Amino acid sequence: MTKYPGGALIPSLNIDRSDPARLSMQLATKLRDMILSGELPRGTRLPATRILARDHGVSRTTAVTVYEQLASEGMIVSKVGAGTYVSDEVRPPAPAPERPDPAPQQIANLPRDAADRFFPRLEHPRAPRAFVTGMPAFDAFPMALWSQISARYWRGNRAEIMSYPDAAGLPALRQSICRHLGANRGFACRPEEVFVFAGAQDAFVQIAQILLSPGDPVWFENPGAIGARNALISRGVSLVPVPVDDHGLDVAAGREAEPAMKAAFVTPAHQHPLGVPMSRDRRFELLAEAERTGAWVIEDDYVGEFHYGRASLPPLKSLDSGGRVIYVGTFSKALFPAIRLGYAVVPGALVDTFERTLGAAAHGVSHSVQATVAGFIDEGRFSAHIRRMRSLYRDRRDALMEAGEKHLRGLIDIRPTETGFHTVGLLPKQRDENRAAEVAKLRNIATAPIGRFALAPVAQKGLTLGFSATPPQEIARAARDLAAALTAAPR
Repeated sequence: MTKYPGGALIPSLNIDRSDPARLSMQLATKLRDMILSGELPRGTRLPATRILARDHGVSRTTAVTVYEQLASEGMIVSKVGAGTYVSDEVRPPAPAPERPDPAPQQIANLPRDAADRFFPRLEHPRAPRAFVTGMPAFDAFPMALWSQISARYWRGNRAEIMSYPDAAGLPALRQSICRHLGANRGFACRPEEVFVFAGAQDAFVQIAQILLSPGDPVWFENPGAIGARNALISRGVSLVPVPVDDHGLDVAAGREAEPAMKAAFVTPAHQHPLGVPMSRDRRFELLAEAERTGAWVIEDDYVGEFHYGRASLPPLKSLDSGGRVIYVGTFSKALFPAIRLGYAVVPGALVDTFERTLGAAAHGVSHSVQATVAGFIDEGRFSAHIRRMRSLYRDRRDALMEAGEKHLRGLIDIRPTETGFHTVGLLPKQRDENRAAEVAKLRNIATAPIGRFALAPVAQKGLTLGFSATPPQEIARAARDLAAALTAAPR
């Protein structure tokens, strides 16, 4: 590097003034990297603070702060009357030794990295857009009312507000959830049977941790929910893909694939992703199978409150006379995803086990969020919000069906649905669903191929089509764009 009496020129020491990080932090980080990489060798004289400040458009105070930080780390030293230099004690890290590439047979014998078993989650946009799935209508949420209830909590007793959260959940919320489920989902439970988690996926992880052992066979809908799948995989269970037909999970197929299952995961109100509800006969068949094997049934009722035609069938939990069903609900869909709040209702025989296990792990969710939700429920605001959203989502569902009939007929067969936030559009057999999803993404349309949700190959080929997050005019525009994309794309 060329040297000058005023110290080294450092033209590559650029500052991003749009970066929220402090300028002194940026400068210190970049100088440190240049020293450690050898770009500024040991013994290099650095420019005086006034010159550094002038060359890079910062204050003298900022330059002094940078040098003080690097000096405290031993990166630079100052010599009175002689200037500031890169310390002779700095030792850049030695390069990593080269390793020969393993032979193909060695690669085959390497243990598979645990992360490779997980399925990539769907990318949700920061703001709603067609046809994203699993996202409520941000534009219709009563933010002012929510803020009032939250502010009321923060004016409460400091000891209650600021202490460690209850491992099982805030008692007030557990009671509120019981009242809500009795009035809206048709089954009774006791507050001590309700356990609060940081979202439904956290509930699945904890349920598997408490009740299942690595290698235990678990029936899983195929195709099925990616988040729940990853949660169970993280606990080391063996997922058994069970096909789904127009009646829901095929119990007979599951019995043939694995007659000694330890648990079954299902989304009976609105199968994810196909959208079909589990029929009454299948529900009783699954409960009988759980009784026969002594297995647990994990019921994910992620959008059970949202039905748009005739009243939906009651949850499996309401039909469970043998104490085999663990009911999991979430507020992420009914309220908003960032809330990260879910819950599980466990059979009475499991209450003590869950209390001791969760308590030992210091599990707990922020009381402020729980208290706000409890107030939202107890004041009748939650039920009113659900009723309002049912009407809004019904209109958006109808807009999707109308736009599909008008613009997508012959290109994609949009399946009718009476529940949930999305449906699927089935593609002609000759159409590549992955390619269809790619061309849709190029037009800023958020959708996913059905195969992405599958543990094993499935016969259905199509795309997920969410309708809850966007208004009818946006749905209509996206349908036109999707039709143009599918028409222009090769099959």
